[in-house]
Amino acid sequence: MTTLKVHNIESAPEASKPLLEDSQKAYGMIPGLHGVLAGSPGILKAYQSIHELFVDSSFDNEELTVVWQTINVEHECHYCVPAHTGIAAMMKVDEAITTALRDRTPLESPKLEALRDMTLIIVRNRGQVSKEELEAFYTAGYGERQVLDIILGLSQKVISNYTNHIANTPVDAAFQKFAWKK
Repeated sequence: MTTLKVHNIESAPEASKPLLEDSQKAYGMIPGLHGVLAGSPGILKAYQSIHELFVDSSFDNEELTVVWQTINVEHECHYCVPAHTGIAAMMKVDEAITTALRDRTPLESPKLEALRDMTLIIVRNRGQVSKEELEAFYTAGYGERQVLDIILGLSQKVISNYTNHIANTPVDAAFQKFAWKK
């Protein structure tokens, strides 16, 4: 398996150094994913920007978690599933939601289940969504903005999940207790 370098501030390309410093300030550490992404300043900057945009989207913390974890589990990301389990706990998301997402079991909330369904439809069908599927999503209480916000979250997760598959990024110590396998 290919393993990409996990950079620190000293080893990173010059343009990535301030971005890693931002990660250090924000998280108290440099997440391994950020260290790998630092190998290309553009992708690290894109990832950090998309992350902020998605966090500021129309979704609340539970909905952010549903989109992130649905994609992480579907993509079988060994790094992001545990990381987002820990992040969900920090965001005070009900553990039952996180467990259902990790285990691919039904969510108690029909609205959140509709969000997971639409996220999976978009991922599995590469954006090919039927009128009926959109109508079901809208009936659950969502709208056009939320369809677009799912795509925003998917953009972030494609960067992280694909990078972690190629790099075989080690799970950060803070998230190892949330290790996950399909």
